[in-house]
Amino acid sequence: MTHDSSASPLIFGGAAQSPRAALPVLPPLALYIHIPWCVRKCPYCDFNSHTASPVLPEEEYVDALLADLDQDLHAVYGRELSSIFFGGGTPSLFSAEALGRLLEGVEQRIAFASDIEITLEANPGTFEQDKFVAYRALGINRLSIGIQSFQEEKLKALGRIHNGDEAVRAAGMARQAGFDNFNLDLMHGLPDQSLDDALNDLRTAIALKPTHLSWYQLTLEPNTVFWNQPPVLPEDDTLWDIQEAGQALLAEHGYAQYEVSAYAQPGKPARHNLNYWSFGDFIGIGAGAHGKLSHPDGRIVRTWKTRLPKDYLNPAKSFKAGEKALSNDELPFDFLMNALRLTAGVESRLYPERTGLPLESLAEGRREAEQSGLLQVEPSRLAATERGQLFLNDLLQTFLS
Repeated sequence: MTHDSSASPLIFGGAAQSPRAALPVLPPLALYIHIPWCVRKCPYCDFNSHTASPVLPEEEYVDALLADLDQDLHAVYGRELSSIFFGGGTPSLFSAEALGRLLEGVEQRIAFASDIEITLEANPGTFEQDKFVAYRALGINRLSIGIQSFQEEKLKALGRIHNGDEAVRAAGMARQAGFDNFNLDLMHGLPDQSLDDALNDLRTAIALKPTHLSWYQLTLEPNTVFWNQPPVLPEDDTLWDIQEAGQALLAEHGYAQYEVSAYAQPGKPARHNLNYWSFGDFIGIGAGAHGKLSHPDGRIVRTWKTRLPKDYLNPAKSFKAGEKALSNDELPFDFLMNALRLTAGVESRLYPERTGLPLESLAEGRREAEQSGLLQVEPSRLAATERGQLFLNDLLQTFLS
């Protein structure tokens, strides 16, 4: 539903809202590039990924990505990119030549910030030293390596194509290729996992000295093999013990938790993801990619692209599958769903700056959340309490219209 500002004021959380203001300063702009192919689809994965054929259509896909980007350029004229993220799928299946042509084409269309962060997702089973040296030479300056576990039986249960030794070698190869900034992706709450299993995985990861760790619990998602054939997962008490002990271990080794499942060494949070969580803007190109763009007149539009690779590569079909302009009643929840994932939350002033709505539009929900002990009583910040972080869904429900 769109909101007509000439109509009566909208009620959100019990408080009347003023019409949305124009945005005097647009937020930082990022680019997400989706590479949808994997060697094999993992049974827990609900991302838009597809098993790769022996020969990938690299050239055609790069052409399509640049044509897709061309259609979004009118909305970002004069802005520069603060970060780029290659996600998937497994982007490291693509050659350095293909990614180089793509990055060159992107930079011809949009200026890069002088300190741009360019992240590539990679899986250990796709690591080749020469390839990653070439990636680094292209200007890709951060890797996110999908480890998930270092233990053979856990990797087999998760359907991963690598083993523990390959996972360890991948981190070493990343450093040798010149990547001094990299993330390791690690899961816990795995089938039949004990507290010791989970902590051993974490200790192995910490010993590899990544600058960033994404450490999160396995969840069973609809439309996955695990959803239809659920494995035996640890009991809730074990999951709680893993979470508490793991967070203490990470803190002991200098990894500060700054988001629900993100831990970083000082000065090394993922800038691209921070932009998402602070309600920044991002263009999304590639099969199934999502985007969010703010406009000077106050409109904020979310977009999503054609999901199936064969349709995305079909010139007779549109890249864009849909778009939605966020209405005034949707914006508060949309903003807080991202911002409250951050353990420190965000400065209160960011809400009117990024949404065009007055801070008073949150007043009723804010009072209720503070009284429930879920939101910090801090006028200058919007941040969950420790309890609010544990019950984030309950906290967000407070702000639903």
